[in-house]
Amino acid sequence: MIGTEIQNGYYQDYRRFENTLPGRKVPWLARLRSEAMERFMAHGFPSSHEEGWKYIDQPPVKRRRFQLAQAECPVSEDDLMPYLPDDHARWRVVLVNGRFAPLLSRLEGLPAGVTVASLATTLEHEPAMLEPYLGRYAGINGHGFGALNTAFMNDGAYIRLGPGAIVREPVHLVYVASGARDSVAHVRNLVVADENSQGTLVETYLSLDEESYFTNVITEVISAQNAHLVHYKLEQESARALHMAGIHIHQGRDSHYTACNVASGGQWVRNDLNVVLDAEGGNCTLNGLYFTAAHQQVEHHTRIDHRAGHGTSRQLYKGVMDDHSRGIFSGRLVVHPNAQKSDARQTNNNLLLSEDAEAISKPQLEIYADDVKCAHGSTVGYLDEEALFYLRSRAIDEDHARSLLVYAFASDILQQITLMPVRANLERRLANRFLKGCAIGGLK
Repeated sequence: MIGTEIQNGYYQDYRRFENTLPGRKVPWLARLRSEAMERFMAHGFPSSHEEGWKYIDQPPVKRRRFQLAQAECPVSEDDLMPYLPDDHARWRVVLVNGRFAPLLSRLEGLPAGVTVASLATTLEHEPAMLEPYLGRYAGINGHGFGALNTAFMNDGAYIRLGPGAIVREPVHLVYVASGARDSVAHVRNLVVADENSQGTLVETYLSLDEESYFTNVITEVISAQNAHLVHYKLEQESARALHMAGIHIHQGRDSHYTACNVASGGQWVRNDLNVVLDAEGGNCTLNGLYFTAAHQQVEHHTRIDHRAGHGTSRQLYKGVMDDHSRGIFSGRLVVHPNAQKSDARQTNNNLLLSEDAEAISKPQLEIYADDVKCAHGSTVGYLDEEALFYLRSRAIDEDHARSLLVYAFASDILQQITLMPVRANLERRLANRFLKGCAIGGLK
């Protein structure tokens, strides 16, 4: 009954605000939103009876209704600096409580053939640029969160790398929650990389206070032939925040997509990554690092579809769980009948720092081709007592020895981050968390 009331409340919000959403007069967009709301009303939020949702009895967003974020809370650039991996980023899109903040953004001097803009502005003034892509890869038939995002999608980032465009410096998307108590922001991002283009994207989700709020975000990435994209997602929100993210990647021939997801904040965080290697020679790398404490629950659910031959995919996710927290990894790798010569590997390693912490690991392979190289594996365990003893014998106290081993466990992921400002920022954060601020690799 409570779930139905909350569902009806979102429907009423939709009817109240549908005529204020950007691009409301565009027929294809209005139809897409309407169909998404119908889907949400018919199926609602997912339940624990569904396979992909059985590890959480009642997602917190099903227990209470969040109001749509309406107004920006005043935020200055000084407020953001402590949280950003590179405070000198040349190009930056900032959204405060789900709304584009032009005074905090930097969009001047982009290379020829490159577009970085507010999604809302593009929906209003150039919707034809979005029609071939928006909603085509993150369909509304997945689960209720995706349908709800599509119905309410208001703002986010639109990035287009034209044919042959090369962006040598990263584009930074910053999503800020400030004074967002009991509100929800349905953020939508669209990234299109045309043939032979190259670029790096950094997403940072942060909170300037400890309010409870809900971020519901979908990012669609379309990578054409021989496009090269590097994509970092850094989640460091309030300990009371709820975060649901769907990332949908469609790759063309000989394209390369490399992603790293780092999650350390939030009460409940879920990242769903869906990759389709739709032409020969596609290359995909998914890395992830997550830290949980107190009663946090952080989930990563991945699916990689090898639909064409000679594709390569790599997954490495590592989790560190403490206190009464829970980390979940579920990875599904599907090699379709025509995807001969596919090469895929999937690994999930988990480290428990408390007897009350929990790690759930579920790697899965579905192989329908006979000429492939595929492997998967997972581990769950505690700190190595022999390694602890060795460090203690070198006059290192127990707390610091444990912290060094945790840091070493995470370093495999850090070493694969090639964007140095992001890597340095994460190393500082980990040093502060596990090494009491001691210097690592020259960082202080």
